[in-house]
Amino acid sequence: MKRHGSIRRRLFFQLAGVAALLSLAFFVVVRGVAESAAEATQDNILAASAIAIADSLRSENGDVFLELPYSAISMLGSVGEDRVFYRVSTIEKTLTGYADLPPPATALVAGDPVFATHDYRGDTVRSVYVLRPVGAAATSRDVIVTVAQTRDGLAATSQRITATATGVGVLFFLLATALSLWAASTALAPIERMTSAVTRRGPKDLRPVTAETPAELVPLVEALNSFMGRLRASLSQTENFIAEAAHRVRTPLATVRTQAEVTHRKLQKPEHRQAMREMIRAIDESSRSAGQMLDHAMVTFRADSLAQDDLDLRTLLSETCSRLEPTAELKDITILHNLPTMPVPFTGDGILLQAALLNILDNAIKYSPDDSIIQASIALDDTICLSITDQGRGFGDADLSKVTRRYNRGSNVGNIVGSGLGLTIADEVARAHGGRLAIAPNTEGVGVCVSLHLPR
Repeated sequence: MKRHGSIRRRLFFQLAGVAALLSLAFFVVVRGVAESAAEATQDNILAASAIAIADSLRSENGDVFLELPYSAISMLGSVGEDRVFYRVSTIEKTLTGYADLPPPATALVAGDPVFATHDYRGDTVRSVYVLRPVGAAATSRDVIVTVAQTRDGLAATSQRITATATGVGVLFFLLATALSLWAASTALAPIERMTSAVTRRGPKDLRPVTAETPAELVPLVEALNSFMGRLRASLSQTENFIAEAAHRVRTPLATVRTQAEVTHRKLQKPEHRQAMREMIRAIDESSRSAGQMLDHAMVTFRADSLAQDDLDLRTLLSETCSRLEPTAELKDITILHNLPTMPVPFTGDGILLQAALLNILDNAIKYSPDDSIIQASIALDDTICLSITDQGRGFGDADLSKVTRRYNRGSNVGNIVGSGLGLTIADEVARAHGGRLAIAPNTEGVGVCVSLHLPR
C-alpha cells in the first residue's frame, strides 16, 4: 500500500493557511482603521484650534485685531511633542504668525476647514485653513487662519498601532493554529474510532462494521462490509470443503484399514506381514491427521465467533471420558475421575471445549503404556482447571513451550502415529476462551499433566 500524505496534516496546513490569511487581513484592516482614526482625530484638533483663533478675530475702525487664545495652541501641544505653526493673514498681508507658511492651494469657503499636507522648514506638516469674514457687511474683510503641526506624534502613534496590531495578529494566528489542530483531530476522530474498532478484532472476525459513521464515510464502510461479507462467504465455503474433504478421506481409509487387517491375518510370510503392518500404520496416521485437521479447521473458523452455551464442565469432562473409555480399555487403561460434587457452570463453545478435551485425553491414551492409569480432574481456584494426568512416556527432552506449535511432537514418540495437532487445538481453544493451556510433568511419577485453565 502506497502512502500519499496525511489527511490530518493536509487539513491542518489548510486551516493554518486560512488562519494566516485572516491574521494578515486583520492586521491590515486594524492598522488602516486605527491610523485613519488617529489622523482624523489630529485633523479635528487642528480644525478646532483654527476655529478658536478665528472666533477671536474682531474689527475696529476697519482694522482687524486678534487676541490669540492660549487654549487654541495648548490643545495642539497636548497631542504630543509636535511643533505648531500658525498664521493669520488677509489677502494683502500677514497680520500675525509665520509669514512663510504656504497659502491654501484651493479657494476657501467661509466656515469650511480645508486640510493639506506639505513640507515646511524641512518637516512634513499637516495644515488646516479656515476663512472667516471680519467686520460689518459693508466693510468686512476675509481673514485666513492657518494652523500647521508636524507629524512626529502621528508617526509615533502609527508605530504603536502597528505594534499592537502585529501582536494581536500573531496572537490570533497562534490561537487559530491551535484551533486548526483541534479541528483537524476532531474531524478525523470518527475515522480513528472506526479504525480502532476494526483493529481490535481478531484476524478472522469478519462481522460488519456498525460503528457510528459520518455521512461522507458511509460509502467506504458499506464497501468494506460488502467485501467482508464476500470474504466470510468464501471462508465458509472453505470450511465446508475442509470438513467434506476430511470426511471423504477418513471413510475410505477406514475401509482400507479394515481390509488391510483382514489381509494381514491371512499372510504367512514375515516380510509380507511386516509390509502390511507398515501399510496399516500409514493408514492410521493418515486417518488421524485427517480427523485432527478437521478439528483444527473447526477451531480456526469458530474461534472468533464463539457460541455462548451454558455448560457444566463437570458433565462435559465426564462425557468426554465416556466416549474414549472403549479406546482406553483396548490397552487396559483405567480412567479415574476426580470431579466436584456440584456442577461447574461455564459459558463458552461446547463443541470447541469438547474437541480440546478429546484431543488431550486421546493423546494421554495413545502415549500411555498398557495397564496404566489416567486421571481426569477439575480444580477450582483463581481459574477452572481441567486436568488430564497420564503415566506415559512424556515429552522427552523437548521444549514444552514449543509442543503446542503445529506439527511439533516430543522427541521420544517417533514410533507412535501422530500428527502434532492435538495440543495445538487444545491451546487455541483455551486462548479463544480467554484461558491458557499448561503442560507439566506428572508430580506423582512418570508421565505428564495437561491442564486447561479457563477464567471463572
